[in-house]
Amino acid sequence: MRIQVAQLAQHLPPKQHLFVLAGDEPLSITEAMDQIRAAARQHGAQERASFSVERYFNWGQVSQFLQSFSLFAEQRILEINIPTGKPGVEGAKALQQLAELPAADTTIIITLPAPDRDMTSSAWYEALSQHGVLLVLNQVPLAQLPEWIAQRLAMQQQTADEASRRFIAEQVEGNLLAAHQEIQKLGLLYPPGPLSEDAIRQCVLNVARFDVSQLGEAMLQGDQSRVLRIIEGLREEGETAVAVMNPLVWLFRPLLQVRLAMQSGQAAQAAMSQARLFGDRQQLVKRALEFLPQKHIEAALQKLSDIDRMAKGVGDGDAWLELSRLCSGIARMAANKSARSAAARSR
Repeated sequence: MRIQVAQLAQHLPPKQHLFVLAGDEPLSITEAMDQIRAAARQHGAQERASFSVERYFNWGQVSQFLQSFSLFAEQRILEINIPTGKPGVEGAKALQQLAELPAADTTIIITLPAPDRDMTSSAWYEALSQHGVLLVLNQVPLAQLPEWIAQRLAMQQQTADEASRRFIAEQVEGNLLAAHQEIQKLGLLYPPGPLSEDAIRQCVLNVARFDVSQLGEAMLQGDQSRVLRIIEGLREEGETAVAVMNPLVWLFRPLLQVRLAMQSGQAAQAAMSQARLFGDRQQLVKRALEFLPQKHIEAALQKLSDIDRMAKGVGDGDAWLELSRLCSGIARMAANKSARSAAARSR
């Protein structure tokens, strides 16, 4: 069964013995694992085995552990990390057996990356979801991060105004582990109660770790200031302009494919599936289709081709400057569309 993090306490051992943690947010996964381990230990688990499924992993090790007899404890913990989300044929069978024939004396924790279409349609994932407790732990969207920060501050009996919480969110750029560390630091430096904006600004460092995928998201959401902050951050972190540009190419190409398919009469959902756009990317593409006509998408692809030549030294111009202009321009178009839509709703 799939549950939310807030519901985990209701399903901890000894009520449940099989847990699946899937996602790309390391802090949330670590905290969920710690909570499950602590409950299992309170229930008598003193022995723990941990396996990481790499290429050529021998699944017989898992079977051997489950079939072995513990001399030290009546309860045990088995952790299986599958970083690729691809257990292989032998692993798929083993996982189905774990789900359908759970060991009563073992708390099993399986960690997976963020679920994709192939994973969620597999028989082993369906079996784990049906017989175990499933938590999907992805990154907190930037817009929701200030509220997450408020909850964390409240846990150490501190508060901060909305502007200060937004400041922290912008500094960590969606990195929950970094936000957690900064919040803990505030708890060490200041007593319980309200925190001033000056105190927070003096304490919180710029610990943002930028990801190229965040650039396309910010651009299509119309967040110009974030676009420029991400580009500058990537440049300062040593990324090359080509490394930043290529993911944008793979964003605009399927966008153009969907636009052309829709113009020929194909439904938007079918066109996006054919272009291999799933999950959150579908929402971004739907938003982009509202304000980006075909000629603008084609112009963006041509500009990215020019930027590629600049970055490789065979074209004139500053690749980083042109990247900033392109992404900022598209973000401005998205922001204008949002403003017009909001004005129309208010009439």
